[in-house]
Amino acid sequence: MHGQPVTVPPWRARLLDEARSWLLTPWHHNARVRGAGVDCGQLLIACYVGAGLVPDFDTGPYAMDWMLHRDQEVYLSWVTRHLDEVEHPGPGDVATWQVGRCFSHGALVVQWPSVIHAYRPARSVCLGDATRGALATRRDGSARPVRFFSIAGRL
Repeated sequence: MHGQPVTVPPWRARLLDEARSWLLTPWHHNARVRGAGVDCGQLLIACYVGAGLVPDFDTGPYAMDWMLHRDQEVYLSWVTRHLDEVEHPGPGDVATWQVGRCFSHGALVVQWPSVIHAYRPARSVCLGDATRGALATRRDGSARPVRFFSIAGRL
């Protein structure tokens, strides 16, 4: 029905509130300190932990450009430890993009294609449109592969 507010389950609302609380935090490789520094993987972990949906875990160290030199899906292994792949994302779900040789960038979906992510080119956690720019298109003009993941089936 038109004009009716969309009801978001409480766990999704908590995730989005947590993600919004990280907006403008500077981008910093392998950091997870709100207001001081975070990268895209650590942001996802911080939001899911902060919303009480997953236990905290340590990724260990990783090189900033690991995805350019390896085929191992390190980033996806963090995501799939707690989330299941879905065809259509809902609020608070995770979108991941192939950057380099692997899926190595992620964001929290606000309402697709709107996302919150720690984005190095923006030098901070920001709101983005996944249908525009480098999120949607590779340098050669081809579509950038994207996959979606949700915790909904595990709750």
